[in-house]
Amino acid sequence: MEDKTLFLEFFGTETPILKVIDFLMDNEAFDHSKTDITKGAGISRATLFNIWGILKGNHIVTKTREIGRAEMYKLNTSNPIIKKLMDLDDAISNYYAEQSLMSKRIMPIKVQQI
Repeated sequence: MEDKTLFLEFFGTETPILKVIDFLMDNEAFDHSKTDITKGAGISRATLFNIWGILKGNHIVTKTREIGRAEMYKLNTSNPIIKKLMDLDDAISNYYAEQSLMSKRIMPIKVQQI
C-alpha cells in the first residue's frame, strides 16, 4: 500500500494485522489468495505466515474456495468484532469527510450597500 488509509492513519500505527484487516475491508467484495493479501496489505509473505494463525484463530478470515493449489480467503463479515471494525471504519471515513467539508465551507460575507 502506497498511501496510508484513514483507518490506519486514525490508529497511528501500521501493524501487519491491521494492514491485512484494512486491505480486506477495502476489498471485501472479492476473495484473495495469500499472495494477493501480502501485496495488497504491503507486507511480506513471511510476515503474513507469522500472523496467519491469529487471523484464522480469531476467525478474521474465512476460506472461500480453492483455485488449483491456491486457497482463497475473504474477511469474515459474520464475525461480530469484524462487524464493529467495519462500522468503525465507516465512522472514521464519515468523520474525516465532515472535517474536510467544515474546513472548506465558504463563510458568507456581509455586503454593505452604498
